[in-house]
Amino acid sequence: MIFRGYVAKRVTIVIDDDLDKKMRAIQAKRIQTTNSSESYSKVINELLQKSLKN
Repeated sequence: MIFRGYVAKRVTIVIDDDLDKKMRAIQAKRIQTTNSSESYSKVINELLQKSLKN
């Protein structure tokens, strides 16, 4: 799988319910504001990228 020009890796993780709800809310908001699809994986990847940048 290719994501933003990088080879993506499938990983299984366990996420707390409150974090899942927050990320699903972000996903829903993006879908509403852009009127296009937004995958859950894309939301997670972008949030991780943003939070891990120095």
